[in-house]
Amino acid sequence: MVRFLIRAAIFVVTAALGLLVASWVLPGFHLDWEGLLVAVLVFAVAQSILAPFIFNLARKYASALLGGIGLVSTLVALLVASLLPGGIRVDDVLTWILAALVVWVVTALGGWLLPLIFLKKKVAQRT
Repeated sequence: MVRFLIRAAIFVVTAALGLLVASWVLPGFHLDWEGLLVAVLVFAVAQSILAPFIFNLARKYASALLGGIGLVSTLVALLVASLLPGGIRVDDVLTWILAALVVWVVTALGGWLLPLIFLKKKVAQRT
């Protein structure tokens, strides 16, 4: 249970970092500070629910798309999070695509590096 909570916390933190980086790097991606927490939570929940669903659809109907599942689910999760007022606003199609790419890269790197950092601290504490 503790491992699940740590992974969920890491996922929410990387989602927040991904959205923040996208808002800093892309001029057409707007993240309102008042809606940041809601946008991050909606994005993280949507991403965690949509990724397996989209994976199963792609595996069944379009197996050539399996490599891009992370990008597709990130784009759909951004779309869902942008539907709530006061969170995410995207100006144009190119920004949608670039935002999905930026958020996906940041969450992928964070999801890979943060557990290593926490694991390294745990191992150091045990010795």
